[in-house]
Amino acid sequence: MSNQILQNGLKELNIAATQEAMDKLENLKTLLLEWNEKINLTAITEPREVDIKHFLDSATCLATGYIKDGADIIDVGTGAGFPGVPIKILNESLNMTLLDSLNKRIKYLEDVVNKLNLKNVKLVHSRAEDGGSNKLYREKYDVALSRAVASMNVLCEYCLPFVKVGGYFICQKGPAYKDELDHASKAIEVLGGKIKEVKSYELPTSDITHYIIIIEKIKETPTKYPRKAGKPTSEPIN
Repeated sequence: MSNQILQNGLKELNIAATQEAMDKLENLKTLLLEWNEKINLTAITEPREVDIKHFLDSATCLATGYIKDGADIIDVGTGAGFPGVPIKILNESLNMTLLDSLNKRIKYLEDVVNKLNLKNVKLVHSRAEDGGSNKLYREKYDVALSRAVASMNVLCEYCLPFVKVGGYFICQKGPAYKDELDHASKAIEVLGGKIKEVKSYELPTSDITHYIIIIEKIKETPTKYPRKAGKPTSEPIN
């Protein structure tokens, strides 16, 4: 049974989940698959795969121990709400901001927040480059999260400007993370970060290993970053 996979997987990650949280994750899965028929949210549509590749994958960020109760969190380029929404469901005390550049995804997330009755969730329709320059969001968060598909040096320019000094950028990557980190070393330093550690997690009931890179913010990001929309991708910091 799919729900059993989720329960056992969370136990393996040492994450305690209430029955209410489990119910909300089931309802989230229903909403995701319903909305996915209208707008393209995910290529993963098998319920068991959603449990593993979306929910348990998101939960690995919580398993790192860097997300503390009551923390201010931003999920940059959240897409269909991963990893931010499952993390919020599993730890209700968090103040969660979900940022995405596509309005149709924000509309979906509004429906999720309303139907699952999620409190202290802010939805922001913005590009990361614009959000990171906005004083409402710049250096306001204990943790920035991203599962976005972009190279590490680009993601750092998107995400580190949101993080307070003393906070963390938590980034999920695949097995090629070492090469990406090598290419991103200058960007991390320039943007005020330092590699804290890399943790690996085998997704429960799968043979998929994901790597979570923890970057600590040790000084303020220079005001010139993030650069204007498109620049971080077309001219990455190398």
